Amino acid sequence: MLQGADCTRALSDRMKLNSSWLQRSGAQTVDLLLQDAVCTLNTLQTNASALEQVRRERGHPQLQLQAMKGYLQRAGLMVEELDQLNIIHVTGTKGKGSTCAFTEQILRNYGFRTGFYSSPHLVQVRERIRIDGQPISKDLFSKYFWQVYGRLDETKDAHGGSMPAYFRFLTILAFHVFLQEKVDLAVIEVGIGGAYDCTNIIRKPWVCGISSLGIDHTSILGDTIEKIAWQKAGIFKPGVPAFTVKQPEIQILCDGPLRLGLAGQHQHSNASLALQLSHCWLQRRYLPGMLSIGLQDTEWPGRTQTLKHGRVTYFLDGAHTTRSMQACVPWFSEAAAQHERSAGGPVLRVLLFNATGERDCAAMLKLLVPCHFDFAVFCPNITETIPTCNADQQNFNVSVESMLTRCLDNQQSWRVLNGEEEKATAELLISSNLPLVAELRTETLVFPCILSALQWITQGRDSVLTNPAKTVIPVTSCVADKAASLREAAEIHVLITGSLHLVGGVLKHLDPASVS
Repeated sequence: MLQGADCTRALSDRMKLNSSWLQRSGAQTVDLLLQDAVCTLNTLQTNASALEQVRRERGHPQLQLQAMKGYLQRAGLMVEELDQLNIIHVTGTKGKGSTCAFTEQILRNYGFRTGFYSSPHLVQVRERIRIDGQPISKDLFSKYFWQVYGRLDETKDAHGGSMPAYFRFLTILAFHVFLQEKVDLAVIEVGIGGAYDCTNIIRKPWVCGISSLGIDHTSILGDTIEKIAWQKAGIFKPGVPAFTVKQPEIQILCDGPLRLGLAGQHQHSNASLALQLSHCWLQRRYLPGMLSIGLQDTEWPGRTQTLKHGRVTYFLDGAHTTRSMQACVPWFSEAAAQHERSAGGPVLRVLLFNATGERDCAAMLKLLVPCHFDFAVFCPNITETIPTCNADQQNFNVSVESMLTRCLDNQQSWRVLNGEEEKATAELLISSNLPLVAELRTETLVFPCILSALQWITQGRDSVLTNPAKTVIPVTSCVADKAASLREAAEIHVLITGSLHLVGGVLKHLDPASVS
């Protein structure tokens, strides 16, 4: 194992080699360099000094912005340079990503070169940093990643060996990319909260927005709407216009013939905020115009998204709070009912659910009960049990044991909510490998990964999942017998919700283009 100066020299040599390879290009070389960059990025999830810094700053949140300024300077950037990006800064509990997506699309339709920074990613980390609506290319991600990482690594010894944590690094990288690519504007989505979020290093945004508020991340932001609102309002700056939507109720402000590219009544509120943000930004450029043109062209995968694969229709929504689930349920109910009317036979409804962090899973599941699912399936945010080279979706901060235990807890909550007799929790035995057999609990099942759950739900009726390149996960005969009704149904409707990471893992399997 390399240590100290040896490790530093090895990293320096690798960065020089990566730079040389990038110049030679080649698809295979680009893929290898990207994987190397993503794997190195993932070390910042578990970097001991970074995690210690996060713990230290938790009681003194103002230190977070001071640390961010230091990292920005070490990366060769000055806070003043960010003023050149003509930033639209958006926060909120629910809908901030959709609001940003609407805003970016509107202004891109105007002909502006746009930058868009969002989180989390669904399939690939490059999705977080977009130029003109598209994730930054593989070669540019690698190029800019090593530029920023190299500068931070070279200066870490003079700063106690500290490196920025995962999200901080990506925020610095996004600013660097947008400056280098000379965007006309940057739409920046806050990570968590606002006041002490690392994106709030921005001094002079052109306009700020706050989408719908709700209770989330209470250990960081507070446990009341008032406390959370204070945190969100922390992105406001003196003399900078700011807009929000009616709180806390959802208010539909876009009436008339407007068509949106994102489904769901709650998206009207997000679209109305995006219109105000875009209008205000354009006013500073002295440009009038038809702002609604971009609304129907907006795409934001994983949010009220429908994918039809033959006889299986997937409804994907990354709702992960009770407020967002309150919006998801009516969207799904209406969309599924429309598809059922033309099904030509019996339709089975399946829920595929997972949630992470401090989410109130029972409260979200309670909202889903009226949807009358025939099966409720639970799995962790693990794409498949067979190791793959897809480093983009690795999470080193949560153990497999805790993820599977959470799934079993959710299964039990669903049984109780549906009035079924409680049973003793199944014994969870996990060795060095994940179990490859599903656990049967009447109409609820727990699977060890996303692929095994999808394969059981679809029963060979989705050709994408029967691709020979995909490993078929074995199940017990009783679990296979339980799927008889799925094989006989005219159509299968699957709602995937509870976590954007779950939705991303599903899209990795259902939409091969998303991993290219």
